[in-house]
Amino acid sequence: MPTLLLVRHGRSTANTAGLLAGWTPGVALDERGAAQAAALPARLAGIPLAAAVASPLQRCQETLAPLLAERPGLALHEEERIGECHYGDWSGRKLSELVGEPLMEIVQQHPSAAAFPGGESMRAMASRAGEAIREWNARIEAEHGAEATYLMCSHGDIIKSLVADALGLHLDLFQRISVEPCSVTVIRYTRTRPFLLRLGDTGDFASLVPREESGDRGEAGGDATVGGGAGAP
Repeated sequence: MPTLLLVRHGRSTANTAGLLAGWTPGVALDERGAAQAAALPARLAGIPLAAAVASPLQRCQETLAPLLAERPGLALHEEERIGECHYGDWSGRKLSELVGEPLMEIVQQHPSAAAFPGGESMRAMASRAGEAIREWNARIEAEHGAEATYLMCSHGDIIKSLVADALGLHLDLFQRISVEPCSVTVIRYTRTRPFLLRLGDTGDFASLVPREESGDRGEAGGDATVGGGAGAP
């Protein structure tokens, strides 16, 4: 079965503003996110890609634009099922405000039981993303062969849930996984089991440099950032 490169979109204006974007329209890459996207073609140079699949949201489309410009023959497909979690009434709100919501403790500690008001459950998000991966694996293998490699550009919580699925982890453990903006996670699928080859590879370690304060960037006492976080400053 194929090898999948999961790319999280570059840093967005919502990331830097500390907002939970969800499906809010008009959320674009910020200056650093655009630079991350511009560097992606060189990072993936030499890797043959059978197809590129993207969430329909603007920040994912913008992340792949430089790669598609460098590879004019690479087909792009939109896949709604790898779009961001539908956060419902939480969409567009500041993460620093959401920390005080009783639901946030469930999101952090028992996400398989978390459902966003006016939105979807995290369990439903993980289920649709997993179904999409399995269908795309079968499609890519049928069209390009079992050794093919393809790319998907998606969102933090989606990618974390797919990594948990590949590792056989319960969804309640997926908040222990972290993926930086424009990081590349690689999963090789086989007939019997997947193998995680790379996790959140950005090529730098700026995110490990201690920060003086977290402000509105979404960090809350070491908890996972819903939506994925903004990465290095």
